[in-house]
Amino acid sequence: MDITQTIALTMGVAWASGINLYAAILMLGYMGSTGNIDLPPGLEVLTDPLVMVAAGVMYCVEFFTDKVPGVDTGWDGISTFIRIPAGAVLAAAAIGDVSQAAQLAAAIAGGTLATGTHLTKAGSRVLINTSPEPFSNWTASIGEDVAVIAGLWIALNNPVLFIVLLIAFILLMAWLLPRLWRGIKKVFGVLAGWFGTGNPGTKTDGNK
Repeated sequence: MDITQTIALTMGVAWASGINLYAAILMLGYMGSTGNIDLPPGLEVLTDPLVMVAAGVMYCVEFFTDKVPGVDTGWDGISTFIRIPAGAVLAAAAIGDVSQAAQLAAAIAGGTLATGTHLTKAGSRVLINTSPEPFSNWTASIGEDVAVIAGLWIALNNPVLFIVLLIAFILLMAWLLPRLWRGIKKVFGVLAGWFGTGNPGTKTDGNK
C-alpha cells in the first residue's frame, strides 16, 4: 500500500473501533478472508475463523444491548476499556512492517482517535436516553453500524476521500464534545436532584 492507503486504513480502523469495534473486525476479517482486500501482515490475524467467530458473537451482544435505553450507556462505560486500547493496537498493526517508532506513533494517534469517537458515541447516547421513546436509540445504533461499514469501505477503496471526511469528522467532533459534556452534566445534575438525600417535606430539627 502507498502512504495514502496506509494512513486511511490506519486511521480508519482506529476511528471505527471507537464506534463499533466488533463490526470493524468482522468487516476487515471477512473482506480479507474472501480476497477482496490485501490486509497488512499485522491485520491478517483478523481473517482467522476463531477471531471472526468471537467478533461475531460480541457484535450480536452489542447489537441488542446498544438499542436498550440506559443499558447502552452502561455498555459504553464497560467498552471504554476495550475500544480505546483495541483502536491503538489495530492502528499500530495496520501501518505494516515498519519501524517501531512509526508503529508507536500510529498507536498513539489511533488510540487518541478511538478515544474521541468513543466519547462522542457514548456522550451522544447519554443525551439520546433523555428521550422517552426507544426509536432514537435504534436509529442511532443502526446509523453507527452503517457508518462503520461505509467508512471502512471508503477507506479501503477511496483513501483520499476518507481522509478528507475524517478531517471533517475530527473538526465536528472537536466542536461537539464540549457541548456533549455540558449536556451530560445537566443530565446527571437532574438525576442527582431526583436521588438527593432527604425529603424536603420531612426536615429534622437539630435544636431539641
